[in-house]
Amino acid sequence: MAELFRAVMDDRLTTSQTLDGRAARHSRSYRCRCGNPLFFANIQCLACQAQLGFLPDEGRIAALDPGPEPGTWYVQGRRQLLKYCANRKSVAGCNWMMNAASPKIHCIACRLNRTIPDLHDPDNQRYWREIEGAKRRLISQLLGMQLPVHSKVNEDPEQGVMFDFLRSPAGGPQVMTGHANGLITINVEEADDAKRAAIRQAMREPYRTLLGHFRHEIGHYYWDILIWDTKWLNPFRALFGDERSSYAEALKRNYEQGPPADWANSYISSYATMHPWEDWAETWAHYMHAVDTIGTALGYGVNLERNEGNVQPFTREALYAPKDSDAKSFLHLVNAWSRIVLLLNELARSMGQPDYYPFVLSKPVVAKLQFIQMVIADFRTRTEL
Repeated sequence: MAELFRAVMDDRLTTSQTLDGRAARHSRSYRCRCGNPLFFANIQCLACQAQLGFLPDEGRIAALDPGPEPGTWYVQGRRQLLKYCANRKSVAGCNWMMNAASPKIHCIACRLNRTIPDLHDPDNQRYWREIEGAKRRLISQLLGMQLPVHSKVNEDPEQGVMFDFLRSPAGGPQVMTGHANGLITINVEEADDAKRAAIRQAMREPYRTLLGHFRHEIGHYYWDILIWDTKWLNPFRALFGDERSSYAEALKRNYEQGPPADWANSYISSYATMHPWEDWAETWAHYMHAVDTIGTALGYGVNLERNEGNVQPFTREALYAPKDSDAKSFLHLVNAWSRIVLLLNELARSMGQPDYYPFVLSKPVVAKLQFIQMVIADFRTRTEL
């Protein structure tokens, strides 16, 4: 993400600024070769009727030309022959492409599935379609951030990740969304807007989305990959707390006593107060919210510098590491996020909707967000060596 801000902030985020290279991977603005705007889930251009596919290694939607064999495709500028993910024609409607020579039939995102719901049920079909859409957005962002994405199902059983999409049976027990040793379980009924809203209200949550669940749970997974048994473990404990404290006791205390009255002074959400692991996962999810939203805004030419509003910018004294080489870029990120959140919330209110982002960033939260960016940047540096 630091590269994105180095690419655009010197030009004050003007609409004419062109994102290129790694920075462009954070944009959600796509165009067909005919010039027609495209969107992340599109499979066909409505203007020129070209078949479309998402290229996960480039992070873009591309128009396709038929290859020499049935079911094979070319993209202009690439020599590699491609094929569709097998889930393109399924309920999931996957538009991701893969190497035609690969013996695998599913793309990098769909290969992460260990269990999907019973598709004989029409509700499950609807739920799975929504779930896969959110999951593809998650995975595309992780790839753009150059984080490891390997299937625990049949690629990396030790350090990979996989998903179980389950539905609670009528007589119970209730399926709980969560993470354990690289397995992320999602209750598919979270894809039902009405049911999710009822849960959000019952639990007094200001925000609850399907994509938010994915980003939170993947945060737990990356704690295992990026923090555990690394040089970052002790700094994590100093900033977030000691994860060796009893999770069961923390959970019991949270539901019996609730969060501390002054939780907003140090945490991004009340749930983050429960345990250091949850603080990390909540902060990770919000970092991903910021990166994806700002990347989308920049891709569509939004001039964040001209965004009016009484936003007091954060300075280096709020940071975890004020002298870090990317500290300036991170400050650009977090202050741009504050400005765009102000705009998003006012737009929502103009439509009679609740705030898109009902959270307030405190200085301790900003420090945690920078810590996460530093951990990711360090991982990228080590893997590029």
